[in-house]
This record gives sequence, structure tokens and C-alpha cells, in this order.
Amino acid sequence: MTQAVREAGAVELILVRHGESHGNVAATLADQAGADIIEVPARDADVGLSATGQDQALALGRALSGVAEELRADAVVSSPYVRARQTAEIAVETAGWPVKVRTDERLRDRELGVLDMLTRRGVDRWHPDEAERRLWLGKFYYRPPGGESWADVVLRLRSVLGELNNLGSGHRVMLVCHDAVVLLVRYILEGMSEAEILDLAAGTSVLNASITRYVRPAGQGPWTLESFNVADHLTAQGVEVTEHAGDASVHPRR
Repeated sequence: MTQAVREAGAVELILVRHGESHGNVAATLADQAGADIIEVPARDADVGLSATGQDQALALGRALSGVAEELRADAVVSSPYVRARQTAEIAVETAGWPVKVRTDERLRDRELGVLDMLTRRGVDRWHPDEAERRLWLGKFYYRPPGGESWADVVLRLRSVLGELNNLGSGHRVMLVCHDAVVLLVRYILEGMSEAEILDLAAGTSVLNASITRYVRPAGQGPWTLESFNVADHLTAQGVEVTEHAGDASVHPRR
């Protein structure tokens, strides 16, 4: 990469978790019921927003409509998963931003392979060997058969973030994605260790339709975290704030 490319890039990065999805609701209900299976209506990539999730996307858009024109994102890129794409499209249309939402498969959620649609209880019952291996390795390096580890997700996200240096100076970019993606972007941009990102994940739930913001005014060098996991735009509009966290047991067993 040439020096010129390194010196020209995005100045602001906005990360948005998708609004509440039918899958979020189904997973929470399954956990509360002590069920093995999460009853979702479609494959993970096709699960859309719940009614609350749609309200959250609308509230996000109304909040974005108040951003000064010169500070608006000029590139909006979404995970191709329906819940993220719906969030991005509703928000951009509601905000009145003259920008087309693009999708990038590298922003998709972590793939769970054989563990897809199973609760923690279901994994313990139907795949006890995998449950034991997950406990031993921890969430960062454990890769379920047919799925991905967090380290795998990091590899694809590094290429996305690297491309922010190829946009030309002054660009502001909004990525609409998933809770694990938001956390792992923090891991990359802040140079975290495995222990640090797992500590963050164990104690933090990325809220639906929340906003995380990074800046670097010169368009080069390290990013500065300005805000993380902000959902004030929802509460200010009387829209429900929902917390659908992943498995909190993330550290490797010592």
C-alpha cells in the first residue's frame, strides 16, 4: 500500500447493530422456557425485524435526520442478512439521506454451523463433545463444525476496515451489522487482546439499534472511540430498548 493511500481515508465510522429481530425474540423465549431448539421462521440470513425492531429502525432514522448535511454518512454498508438490511434501509429512508444502502457479506453475523438454532441447553444435550470443546477453547477460538470462530470473523472484518483507507479523504461510513461484529471491530481498532475482548463481551450486551462511533479527523492513523452502544435516540422517542445478548460464558476454562 502506498503512502498516498495510507494518508487518504474515512474520518468517521458509525457502527449500528440491527433492530430487534424475530430471531432475537425466539432465542430469548427458548432460553426462558428451557427449550433445546430456537423456533425461528426462516434460515438465519432471512430472519427479519420484529415490530419493535421496525420501530427502532424508524427511531434511528429520525435521529439521523437531525445530523447536519456535511456530517452525514456518504457510504452506508449493511450486512446482507435481512434484519440488518431492513434496519439500514428504513433508517436511511426515514432520515432522508440521499445514499444507496450497499451490502457486504463480510459484515454478516457469525455462522454457527451445527449449533445453529440450538440454545445452550440444546448444545449440551445434542452435542456434548462440542459443548466441552467450546468450554475448553473459549468463544474467541472455538469453531463449531461448519461454522466460524470469532477469530474467523475478525479475518473478514480486517479486510473491510482496510478498505476504509481507499475511499478518499473525508468520507464518513456507516456499517449496519450484528452484535458480534460491533464487538470485534472494537477488538481490531483498539488492538485488544483475547482476554480484553472476552471481558468486554462477558459484561456488555450490544443493544438493538444502538450506535457506536469512531473518529480520526485526519483520515489516517488510529481511530478514537467517541461513543459505544448508545441507545439514547430510542429512549428519547419512547421506543423500547431491547437487550438480546449472546452466550455470556465466553472465557476458556482454565
